[in-house]
Amino acid sequence: MATSTSEETPTKGGSRNLTEGSLTRHLLGMSLPMVIGLFAVIAFNVADTYFIAQLGTEPLAAISLTFPVVMGFGSLTMGLGVGASSVIARAFGQGDRQQVRRLTTHALLLCLVVVAFFLAIGILTIEPLFAVLGAKPKTMPLVKEYMEIWYIGVLFLVIPMVSNGAIRAIGDARFPAMVMVVAGLVNFLLDPLLIFGMYGFPKLGIRGAAIATVISRMVTFLASMWVLQYREKLLEWKLPVWNEVWTSWKGILYVGVPSAGNQIVNPLSIGIITAILSVFGTHTLAAYGVATRIESISMIGIFAVSAGIAPIVGQNWGAQQLDRVTNILRIGFFWCMGYGIVIAIALYFTAPWLVGHFDKHPEVIRISSSYLMLVPISYAGMGIFLVSSSTFNAIGHPLPSTVLTLLRAFVLYVPLAYLGCYLYKEQGVFLAASIANVLVGLAAYIWTRHTYKALTSADTPAP
Repeated sequence: MATSTSEETPTKGGSRNLTEGSLTRHLLGMSLPMVIGLFAVIAFNVADTYFIAQLGTEPLAAISLTFPVVMGFGSLTMGLGVGASSVIARAFGQGDRQQVRRLTTHALLLCLVVVAFFLAIGILTIEPLFAVLGAKPKTMPLVKEYMEIWYIGVLFLVIPMVSNGAIRAIGDARFPAMVMVVAGLVNFLLDPLLIFGMYGFPKLGIRGAAIATVISRMVTFLASMWVLQYREKLLEWKLPVWNEVWTSWKGILYVGVPSAGNQIVNPLSIGIITAILSVFGTHTLAAYGVATRIESISMIGIFAVSAGIAPIVGQNWGAQQLDRVTNILRIGFFWCMGYGIVIAIALYFTAPWLVGHFDKHPEVIRISSSYLMLVPISYAGMGIFLVSSSTFNAIGHPLPSTVLTLLRAFVLYVPLAYLGCYLYKEQGVFLAASIANVLVGLAAYIWTRHTYKALTSADTPAP
């Protein structure tokens, strides 16, 4: 096994060699930009929620119903990005720049195929899908107004997600974060203009929020393509050879398909939970939408570390630096434990105040606050699960991540939510989420320790 404690090796463009130097410094370097970028991405979802909430409870309930589907498409895209990032990072760790270029180009070709297929399905299934999710006749027109526009811009969601994953795989976390910040700012500025018709803009209501989202995604699309083409020179402009494309796609899909499935499981389970909660009325749906968006911001530190750790693991795995893989995983686990505890305490005492900034209705504040007092006590467990899943995918072993994801969603969360709903109403559903997160975190920790002990003793990385 090769090891090194030397300084980082200079690389082309904005890329970084993560197989040498301090692991803690690398994790900070990859994660801190992600904190900023993720905050911007999540913030424009929260901005949508905040501005739409000013239109009334019905529009707020409608946007809450779109959340599982929006997450579903985002999760599918994220799965492709994880698959591409995994193979690209390992190729970069091996020092094969030509293979990195080929994989990046072929990953984007795969995106175009996926976008065309799922765009057609999405447009044709708006009404039946959201009827299943609990949309009432009063909210369905609002849902359609938002989703018809959102689907049109799905190309600008998929390409940047995969291309930014490729950029992070070669060790550059700063540029993707900067692009996400700019996109979030664009969305934040356009939301009030298009929703309320300020400064001469048309008053479009919930449709304005969707248009603002599509325009902000176009910014990320243009910026990421510029970096890949002109700064990193990772795009091949030649007629692709089918055998090479298929070989690249198999490598990407070997990790990407299970990862996409894992990513889709989460919004699918959220969709089921949304349907369960819909029986309690519009105020409960609105409260759940507010609480989950506050939760998204609260967990940025965990999301950033789970994303930032993947390129480090991938490059070191490709370079056969297995001891560094186990060490960075240990650092990630310690971070999740400390961060989860701090956030849980903070939300317990500030939940009603935070929720009040989105909706002043007493029932919405009560239900959202209940969620934010129960679920965050399990964030440490959720963090360990996310870091483990990210690491397994990075080394090309997607099966443990898939099993753990299914365990959390369909063996623990959904069944416990049905039971909790029957026994304790909304609070029972929230308690189910907390129990599921703690148990899957424990399972992930045990499985990861066992797997890496076996892999490091074998000293043989996956192909």
